[in-house]
Amino acid sequence: MIDFKEKMEEELQGQQYIQPKKKRLGLKIFGFFMAFLILFSATVLISSEDASKVPILGKLVGLVESSDRRIKGESDDRINILLLGMGGKNHDGGNLTDTIMLVSLQPSTKKVAMMSVPRDMMISVEGMGWKKINAINALAESEKEGSGGEAISQAVSDVLGIPIHYYVRVDFQGFVNIIDELGGVEVYVDNILEDYSYPISGQEDNPNYNSRYEHLYISQGWQTMDGSLALKYARSRHGLGIEGSDFARSKRQQKIIEAVKNKLLKKENILKPAMISSIASELRENISYNLSTWEIIKLWQNFKDISSDDISNYVLDNSANGLLVDGMSEAGAYILTPRSGDYTEIQYLVHNFFYNKEKEENNKKEEIKENTQVAKVEIKNGTWINGLASKTSIDLEKNNFIVLRISNSSQRDFNKTIIYDLSYGAKDEALKYLKNYLQADVSFSIPDWLAEEIKDSNNSEEFEVPDFLIVLGQNASNISF
Repeated sequence: MIDFKEKMEEELQGQQYIQPKKKRLGLKIFGFFMAFLILFSATVLISSEDASKVPILGKLVGLVESSDRRIKGESDDRINILLLGMGGKNHDGGNLTDTIMLVSLQPSTKKVAMMSVPRDMMISVEGMGWKKINAINALAESEKEGSGGEAISQAVSDVLGIPIHYYVRVDFQGFVNIIDELGGVEVYVDNILEDYSYPISGQEDNPNYNSRYEHLYISQGWQTMDGSLALKYARSRHGLGIEGSDFARSKRQQKIIEAVKNKLLKKENILKPAMISSIASELRENISYNLSTWEIIKLWQNFKDISSDDISNYVLDNSANGLLVDGMSEAGAYILTPRSGDYTEIQYLVHNFFYNKEKEENNKKEEIKENTQVAKVEIKNGTWINGLASKTSIDLEKNNFIVLRISNSSQRDFNKTIIYDLSYGAKDEALKYLKNYLQADVSFSIPDWLAEEIKDSNNSEEFEVPDFLIVLGQNASNISF
């Protein structure tokens, strides 16, 4: 197991520890991704039905449709794009990537998978050592301007074990001028946002400490935001309650980008040459990417009509069943590290974005349907195989089981998986499925050592007894989930 703490201490001097609230964020906005594609250049600011009104766009679309050129990753039926959002050059730490998202596209099925990556996750970077993932772009830029996108793409590729074909890097400061050019945007605020410590630009060194910050308050409901307010809404770090987490912050940023896209594509705006010219100028200043024009348009043409049902959303987080855990360096910096000690669990999830979807569609007869028994399970890894419990958890959840907890068993010498039926026959249909799926033996009595282990873990009034306790054996590693 990797000892993260020893490897990263030197890299984290001077950072402050901030404990975020724990919250699982469901990312359900494909517009976040499409907005970037649309906003890359003025030629992609309008949809295909309006292409005839703009000769240049019509010609470009025609060239793409008649071309047999393939986008990177298309031959493998998976295109991976890294979306990066930065605060901007006028802000402290403006090159830190506060928003990091992996978007994977499957051309054959028009399926999309999106995974949000928290900025505090630690990764190993060749030539740099252990770094917070959000610092890689800034470090590379300090060495060579314009190199940050490639640097973080390579680092993420190494960690996840997949090629990152393209990256899109956005300076959120540019959206201030774009939003003002559009006359503001409409945003639905899910929760009141109240932040007593929002930094005032230019006042970072004010000797009167209290004058460095303002009190930010945004009411719940639909709000019309100008560029300045929209940026504050997207960047607020110290909101009260559930808005104080990085996961909530990421969601707010997506809302702003979605709102910009919706306003920009209104018919009364898309055919205003002066506005388009002004916005295109802002984009040239604030967006960098490694796609060519024909690749942008081909992606837009191929994926512009997908529905929300075609999108799978994932998030790496520190929730009860999340793949990351909280940590703190000796210097006092808050960090997130892989629960298993390495990246095998995370890589398994990423590699199976589309495999699991296809499996669900092709094995409907074997799955537990929504109108059948719903069972709660607890999974223990009875082997020394890293990530086995997490892999099993992911697949059982896909098949409608509720996974209450996963952990390592105190005994790790199981050759074959055992299911302990704590429902005592009340959920026989679910048990039959689990037995066949996991190639497991079944027992209706729990051995003393395991009963004691469960008793020791039951130290909370919220402890919930599962229907089935699964102790994974060596044979589970041979199962093709």
